[in-house]
Amino acid sequence: MHQPAITGHGVFTPQQSITNDELVVAFNAYADRWNAGHAAAIEAGEVEPMAHSSAEFIASASGIEQRYVLDKAGVLDPARMYPRLKPRADDEPSIMAEIGLDAARQALARAGRTGADIDLVICAASNHERAYPAIAIEIQKLLGAGGFAFDMNVACSSATFGIQAAADMIRTGSVRRALVVNPEICSGHLEWRDRDCHFIFGDVATAVVIERADEAQGAHFVIHGTRCATEFSNNIRNNDGFLRRAHDQMDDRRDMQFMQNGRKVFKEVLPMVSAHILSNMADEGWQPDDLKRLWLHQANKTMNDFIGRKVLGRVPDAAEQPNILQDYANTSSAGSIIAFSQNCEDLAPGDKGVICSFGAGYSVGSVLVERA
Repeated sequence: MHQPAITGHGVFTPQQSITNDELVVAFNAYADRWNAGHAAAIEAGEVEPMAHSSAEFIASASGIEQRYVLDKAGVLDPARMYPRLKPRADDEPSIMAEIGLDAARQALARAGRTGADIDLVICAASNHERAYPAIAIEIQKLLGAGGFAFDMNVACSSATFGIQAAADMIRTGSVRRALVVNPEICSGHLEWRDRDCHFIFGDVATAVVIERADEAQGAHFVIHGTRCATEFSNNIRNNDGFLRRAHDQMDDRRDMQFMQNGRKVFKEVLPMVSAHILSNMADEGWQPDDLKRLWLHQANKTMNDFIGRKVLGRVPDAAEQPNILQDYANTSSAGSIIAFSQNCEDLAPGDKGVICSFGAGYSVGSVLVERA
């Protein structure tokens, strides 16, 4: 059995960003248009008028201050309210492959590797832009990697599930070096016209290189315990898919985009995640006081604060539990990897931390790492 380690990491950040103030101006203009178009029904009491949003509401509800997107103009167009992305020809790189490739090359450079050194590529993300061929195989080709590649989707937990899958294959010797890529174009599946969720997501791509620890070419993070868990719930759901045509449901339906029952998610997921992390640590003989860092899924600041207190048994300070969602918003599976990538180089050899992501499914994955 070989010891796996994370030897490289990378983050692709889009050039365009949207502040809360900009988002609110666009949403409120859309709400005014909607109310004007439904004035008679509103007057008759048949429908409720659409309420305005506010930057203060967004910040207090989530801790988010801005988000990066691939297309700002489409999202902020009150007559559209979703991104406008140019279709790619079949002989062009797909959008997911393109942004994933950027993050992958950063990760490879940090690891001192090239694409030819990789024999496994996993593209782990919430919403893949096509069913087949796999985005992972496309990234494999663009990198000049060997071996094999496949896509996987466990929603917001995809990155940690991908890391466990890669780490397990390295442990057993079925692969030597793996690349787990998380291209998340969340702006495409977010309902920007819904006041309760229009501020939640942003776009990004992340990647990590995983290989045998004894072959690492520099500072790295040894992977100790990995654990994944799932429990079915409809409280976070997206009904879009290739069967829409078969069901005669090609119209613009609200349930074909991101939907969640936020209160139930808070109540049910937070205890599950906290217990999951503590159990994984206990099996490795780790104590809360051993942790230097918690890199948590970046969905909501209140959720992370709750989990941090449960795991550490006290209020964590900002350095122990870094948040990046104020800048990136929720980036689904990529969030915990952004937090890791931007807040790991300061750790000293022997320092320990936990990467954890959680979300729809329900799903939760945690990875225990030690700086070496």
